[in-house]
Amino acid sequence: MGGGAADLGEPSRAYEPTVERFGPPSGPGRTILVGVDGSDTAMRAAAYAFGLARRQGCRLLVAFVATRSGLTLTGPAAAFELRTQQQLREELSAHVRSAAEELGVPVTFLMVHGDPVTALRDAADCTHADTVVVGASTSAGHRFAGSVANRLIKAGHWPVVVVP
Repeated sequence: MGGGAADLGEPSRAYEPTVERFGPPSGPGRTILVGVDGSDTAMRAAAYAFGLARRQGCRLLVAFVATRSGLTLTGPAAAFELRTQQQLREELSAHVRSAAEELGVPVTFLMVHGDPVTALRDAADCTHADTVVVGASTSAGHRFAGSVANRLIKAGHWPVVVVP
């Protein structure tokens, strides 16, 4: 095939959120939210959140927020970006599933598209998260615009743990 958007299934459904559940059934109780994007710091944050959830008997919500580049709005570049995000989602989902089963932690894996701060804030508010865990930013540009962690801290709704 030519690598266009048609290879991805229905384009209108490509950007819909996905939710998967792993590990033991989740009952009522506290919820920890961790944001992941595949980076080293995000994966350390996920490991920390898994340990915290296991020790405290909490549910874990793992949120992967896929962002769209302004340079790839349409055409082959957009299709490539979407395929890359889907592949990363599959890899992260498999990693989360394995950890949930190994550690016995009830986990919900969520993939959404959009701004990471907005998506994580909304997910934390909707699930009444008790704590939000994110990895520290390694981008120099965040000194000007503010990192995801700093912007979540300023939202002030829940404690935010930043993992280096």
